Amino acid sequence: MGRKYYSVRKSTNGLTLDGLKGIFGAVFRQFEENQYFGSHCVDQGWSPGSTGSKPEIYFLRHLRKPDLWPVVEKLESYTEDDLFDVIELLYDLVSKPLDGNYHSWQNCGMHYSTFNQPSGRAEFRSEMNEILLDYKDGFELAENGEIVEKGDKGVETLLSAKLPRSAGPDVQQRLDEAIAIFRRRHATLTDRHNAVKMLADILEEFRPRLKNALTKRDEADLFNIANNFEIRHRNEKQKKQYDKALWLSWMFYFYVATLHFAIRRLEQVGLAEHDSSNR
Repeated sequence: MGRKYYSVRKSTNGLTLDGLKGIFGAVFRQFEENQYFGSHCVDQGWSPGSTGSKPEIYFLRHLRKPDLWPVVEKLESYTEDDLFDVIELLYDLVSKPLDGNYHSWQNCGMHYSTFNQPSGRAEFRSEMNEILLDYKDGFELAENGEIVEKGDKGVETLLSAKLPRSAGPDVQQRLDEAIAIFRRRHATLTDRHNAVKMLADILEEFRPRLKNALTKRDEADLFNIANNFEIRHRNEKQKKQYDKALWLSWMFYFYVATLHFAIRRLEQVGLAEHDSSNR
């Protein structure tokens, strides 16, 4: 990602939707010209790759919306949801061309036959994130191909950090799922509540070993928060009169950080290996 120049750094206003579409269109055309989404031959015509001979039908089938293809022609009419849907679909389709044959007739150019999808996706994601970050409060095209709200400043590293291997792939997958649910663009309070509960449930599985890694009071406090504020095991004694949106945001980041701490603490005392079969 390139550095931001003076006027962009100075500005306190993010990109408007029209501004985002304008820059996206320029970036998309660059990828298209470099044949990351297919190619055009003077003899054979358009070769679209994964979308088949009728990309407009492919877009309709996968996005359930008409009139989104061709991208450049339809871009001006896109809503925010349209644009984000198209970016996510393009992420699924993009591949970096690697090798092929040069077609000299009328300087037609390279016709590629070998592609690398992970490299193409990485480049596309990097370019998209450079502009999505400046739209409204900031968005990000995540590694799973979903556009999510950018994490609060200072927590980006926390959200992208991987747990120690001793946690096991099941725990990492569930953590990633909870983060994805919480950060979705249209996540409701119920969605975010469920994401926090997922994190509390993961920690609960480590509780027997945490008793031997933390003081009794510290270990109890981790779970009293979730149990007393209507996160887990709902009952009439729980506290309910609080700003739920603000509370869930705090609890989400608190539990992500706590999970990282807990597993690393268990590693220090030799109690890290996790058996997911106990769930």
